[in-house]
Amino acid sequence: MSALPVDAVPFLDLGAQHDEIRAELDRAWARITATNAYIGGGNVEAFEAEFAAYCGVSHCVGVANGTDALTLILAALDIAGLEVIVPGNTFVATVEAIVSVGAIPVFVDVDPQTLLLTADHVAEAITANTAAVIAVHLYGQMPDMVAIAKVADGAGIALVEDAAQAHGASWSNRRAGSYGRAAAFSFYPGKNLGAFGDAGAVTTDDADLSRRLRVIANHGRALDEWHVHDVAGCNSRLDALQAAILSIKLGRLDSWNARRRAAANHYQYLLEGTSCVLVSQDPRATSVHHLEVLRVPDRNAVLAELDTRGIGWGLHYPVPSHQQRAYARFAPHPLPVTEQAADEIVSVPMFPTISRHQIERVCEALVAVTEESTYGKTG
Repeated sequence: MSALPVDAVPFLDLGAQHDEIRAELDRAWARITATNAYIGGGNVEAFEAEFAAYCGVSHCVGVANGTDALTLILAALDIAGLEVIVPGNTFVATVEAIVSVGAIPVFVDVDPQTLLLTADHVAEAITANTAAVIAVHLYGQMPDMVAIAKVADGAGIALVEDAAQAHGASWSNRRAGSYGRAAAFSFYPGKNLGAFGDAGAVTTDDADLSRRLRVIANHGRALDEWHVHDVAGCNSRLDALQAAILSIKLGRLDSWNARRRAAANHYQYLLEGTSCVLVSQDPRATSVHHLEVLRVPDRNAVLAELDTRGIGWGLHYPVPSHQQRAYARFAPHPLPVTEQAADEIVSVPMFPTISRHQIERVCEALVAVTEESTYGKTG
């Protein structure tokens, strides 16, 4: 295997982020290993309270991972046999959660500019059998939650947020996790707010739903009787170490997200007027740029050039959920916007500590392979 170029650009650099909080992380590790309190307890309760306040809601329930968070919400809503509207342009776990609780995914297309769900798509898909809609905040940007909430409320269906890629994002100055009946967050290590392993949470203003979630996630155990199990549950708990790490990182999240936005602006400036088009940002949304996604005319050529220059990349997602073999039976109709985008999108390096020079390296590669004109912009 050939060595990477000296000025290679990683797709993600967690090490540089962790260096900024190394001393705090070390203290948390020492404190928890000294007490041997690894499951539940004060660290989990503290993070749940902090994250609920951050999102602007009353309740947060820490769980094992983001997929569990979404699955537990749907299980608590008791919608087996009913339909759930979901965009085809999402990570497959969104659909996995629907099917795992015995509900029926109804795939809809997305806006051609933002590649996100719209209120019109929701309204067109509602039937007498619709129980919920999942609004996916993909790439770090929220869709028009005011319009989607209006449609959901008017139809009497539950609005659920898949906020796995949107920690700190907002729509009209209201944060992800505060619009729906409940919201699912993932704290997978590469997320804007990432743990040191799998972790997740549900946020909600619904106290009854929060209690049901806690019961289901803890083996169906009654909240006030340890040996009584009222419902069939599962084991999905946020552990104390991950909670402590997340509390430390939560204090830096807004700063890290601001640095991501600055990086995104530099990408936008350098690529303006080229055939590499960044996914649009709605002016009413404040994106946290979990992923920096663009559409290119010849993706295979672009990926080859990035590889040659030692530049990391990702594809989110080259096979849409409705075309995956496991879920194609639920998709009788094509989703043209989603399907076209799946052939064109590529995710380029994005992380809080990315430098202007690294962004310029990425853009030089993109322009070199897609444009006939000489790359001339700087700084």
